[in-house]
Amino acid sequence: MRGRSRFGGATGAVWRPGPEHVARSKLANSMKRWGFSSLEEFHRASVDRPDWFWPAAAEDLGVVFQGTPGAVRDESRGRAFPRWFSGQTLNAVWSCVERHAADPQTAGKKAVIYEADAGHNRSLTYAQLRAEVDVFAGAIQALGIRKGDRVTLFGPPTPEAAVVLMGCAKIGAIFVPAFSGYGSDALATRLQASESALLVTVDGTTRRGKSIPMKATADAAVAISPSVRNTIVVRNSGQDALMAAGRDHWWDTLPALAGSTPPATVALDPNDPLFVLYTSGTTGAPKGIVHSHAGMLLKAAIDFGYVFDIQDDDVVTWIADMGWMLGPLMLIGGLHLGSTVVLVEGVPDFPDAGRLWRIVERNRSTFLGIAPTAARGLRTALGGGRPDADLSTLRAFASTGEAWDEPTWHWLFDTVGGKRLPILNYSGGTEIGGGIISGYTIAPHAPASFCGPCPGMDVDVYDADGRSTDEVGELVVLNTWPGMAHSFWRDDARFLDTYWSRWPDVWVHGDLASVDARGFWHIHGRSDDTLKIGGRRIGPAEIESALVAQAGVAEAGVIGAPDEMKGQTAVAFVVARPGAKLEESALSTSLVAAVGKGMLPSRIHIVETLPKTKNGKIMRRAIRARYLGEPVGDLSALDPSTPLESIPVRD
Repeated sequence: MRGRSRFGGATGAVWRPGPEHVARSKLANSMKRWGFSSLEEFHRASVDRPDWFWPAAAEDLGVVFQGTPGAVRDESRGRAFPRWFSGQTLNAVWSCVERHAADPQTAGKKAVIYEADAGHNRSLTYAQLRAEVDVFAGAIQALGIRKGDRVTLFGPPTPEAAVVLMGCAKIGAIFVPAFSGYGSDALATRLQASESALLVTVDGTTRRGKSIPMKATADAAVAISPSVRNTIVVRNSGQDALMAAGRDHWWDTLPALAGSTPPATVALDPNDPLFVLYTSGTTGAPKGIVHSHAGMLLKAAIDFGYVFDIQDDDVVTWIADMGWMLGPLMLIGGLHLGSTVVLVEGVPDFPDAGRLWRIVERNRSTFLGIAPTAARGLRTALGGGRPDADLSTLRAFASTGEAWDEPTWHWLFDTVGGKRLPILNYSGGTEIGGGIISGYTIAPHAPASFCGPCPGMDVDVYDADGRSTDEVGELVVLNTWPGMAHSFWRDDARFLDTYWSRWPDVWVHGDLASVDARGFWHIHGRSDDTLKIGGRRIGPAEIESALVAQAGVAEAGVIGAPDEMKGQTAVAFVVARPGAKLEESALSTSLVAAVGKGMLPSRIHIVETLPKTKNGKIMRRAIRARYLGEPVGDLSALDPSTPLESIPVRD
């Protein structure tokens, strides 16, 4: 092990696991059977003994391979391009669908539930999911789709999204999920880059109640994407949709295309691509991140099964989109473990701030994912109070995507969760295939922090010279793992340059992190969002958290701007709570105790809204570009209800 097997302890913890958490935990029971007495000891073994850990975890979690095992890891193509589980085969659909549908105890259980922005919901049981997967796989084969062909999905997280993912997997086609909020140009870019042969979309959907004609967007993208031969359209909203004869097919006509005999599930090389997910960068062409059947399945099973302790009695609920990593990760991890996955479309506060809590109550959810930005908005809308809903079925919260501010974290933990529910903070990325560091259900939790590294991940924090540091530095991974991206789609050189070029054999993730004296890990934002003021590095989240802690502040975003004296200075943008009147001078005065005079923003702008992505992340790089009068880049992920024009341009 080159990194740190460091986990937070009792000192500073506000939540500690009880005997009931340890007794339930799949990981705790497996650790006991394997002879480990602590998370640190287990984690170190998971890194130091990869030839033992990865096959042992696969067997323990029900990831079934066929064939004669060969090398667990083969790095003959180089450190950055390992291949896994040679001599064996598998298919993700065996684990996620077919075995559950074949079991009389689980066949009739709900596998996927869709909670629509418009307020309705639809679901599929495991048996229904298998039947739909068989039909879809047969139909796309009839349309000429073969192993290795790309199939793009452009639509909300409906049950059909799970069918498309698993139907592609069944025959070895490659799933390409596209964010449902893209315009036609952004969608076309991904269709063209992947050379997709088939597009699956919906007639339309709604966002905050507004009708969105997705088929029309899809048509405009297909018109400039010559590789697309056919489009399949799900009747989702009942909107009118123009259908091109010979090219377009309604979803409900697929059984006639498929015929009566479903295709066989293909036994695949574990490294065969399961999906390619294109990121939404602010500059340059989107990166097509390639994930394999074995890698994605095993990483999702480990993170959901060991870290989150998801089991077959769980109902996993999260606002998700298939075009973000969380959507496929939820489906693969949740379905593999036999749970019910509730995919929530839209935002948590439409039509009102009670929506998310009603979804929990209606579905008797046990595990709720919520982004810090969403929690801040709900806290403001509820005046810091508790939701009016029965949340008694919940056993844990989870969050990912950005740093917490402590006041909002405490609201969720103290007020909403009654101090009984851990908040499993989870940080990784699309390229990781899941998490790097996380909270655990069997470890103590401190506010707005992470318990430690995920199993099998050799993690550290490096300074600018590539040495381990106790200060804020670069989050790095020092080993390879099955869930890592196999590369960028047809662009190995860019993959190497992005993650492997700074230090030899070191994955540089692009996040700022630190490990405190108590052993808890912290994420401070993206490295390219880092501020360096008077020689000191600071993440924007530190100043943002201090601002949100001030009375009357609902949200805050902080960027760095060039400064003749300091080199760089912080500039803040804050949104007031309803009815609050904010003054820049008063906010500056109150910040001194929190961040010190040297780190005070040179300006604090009070704005109506902060630009966010449609899944709630503050778009700091867009804010900075707007403020400095620079090109803002790709804004296809911008939520139109949070316009960038609310940010002033610097004088």
